[in-house]
Amino acid sequence: MERVKGVWVFAEQENGHLHDVGLELLSKGRKLAANLNAPLSAVLLGCNVGHLVPKLYAFGADTVFLADSERLEHYLTLPYATTIIRLVREHEPEVVLFGATSIGRDLAPRVASNTRSGLTADCTDLQITDVTHRGKLHHNLLLQIRPAFGGNIVATIISPESKTQMATVREGVMRMEKPDAARTGKTIEVRPVLSEKDLAVELLERFKAKPKVNLKAADIIVSGGFGVGKKDNFKLLEELAAVLGGEVAGSRAAVDAGFTERERQVGQTGVTVRPRLYIACGISGAIQHRAGMSESKKIIAINKDPKAPIFDIAHYGIVGDVTEVIPRLIAAYRELSK
Repeated sequence: MERVKGVWVFAEQENGHLHDVGLELLSKGRKLAANLNAPLSAVLLGCNVGHLVPKLYAFGADTVFLADSERLEHYLTLPYATTIIRLVREHEPEVVLFGATSIGRDLAPRVASNTRSGLTADCTDLQITDVTHRGKLHHNLLLQIRPAFGGNIVATIISPESKTQMATVREGVMRMEKPDAARTGKTIEVRPVLSEKDLAVELLERFKAKPKVNLKAADIIVSGGFGVGKKDNFKLLEELAAVLGGEVAGSRAAVDAGFTERERQVGQTGVTVRPRLYIACGISGAIQHRAGMSESKKIIAINKDPKAPIFDIAHYGIVGDVTEVIPRLIAAYRELSK
């Protein structure tokens, strides 16, 4: 079989539904593949998932590796990893991208380690360029960009000695482009070759977690940071969000302080959002937080510190205490709504 190199994306699915992060990575992968002058492929594993292939074509895949088997119906580490490792060894793609989901975080390190590939987690940007490293010119390296050292710097990581370069990216970080339903491609059917060792773990029962807050779908987000002061003050944010018809979110500092739930965290280690309106209350604006909300269409910042970095990206800024400003905003909105 002719090798299919280029850029690969692990198209994660559950119960026959593709996760958004895979489609987002196909959108980004399309650009990376164009820079490499190489094809873009999706890797799809599951049972009775062939109906998802046209959607992967529509989002940019030239080729879909389809491993459709009862043994792959639900995610288990060894069967999935063994199947993908064999494909990577056989084809040696330049780039493989995984979503930074619970499955991706489990799968990517195992595949990378087994194939001796470089892997960077939680990237906020990916680029292709030539790099001179230790006096040697390397062509078409993947620049794996992510905040480091507590968000104080942005690190660019390369894997010059790896045949295959791998990265994980959180959902919402890459922009999902519009699909082209007219696109077609090639499907390569893959037969999983699994040993008894690969099937050592048997799935007996599955328990579905309660649905989480969907911040990505919110048009308006009222977000609080450590500067809100205490958990009780988050009730003001909840009231403002209710009045505006939005959702409440928080920075990592607010979550760590127990002001709000982990599932509401926005930023590099949380959710990336692009709402119509983002109101940042008592948030200083560390690079890790900005990475998760800087593409909001309108940003209003409320902070006592006039030099807070959040004002650098805000469209409108209010210097003041959130406990004084927010009640006035609520009163003003209610007055205008009469």
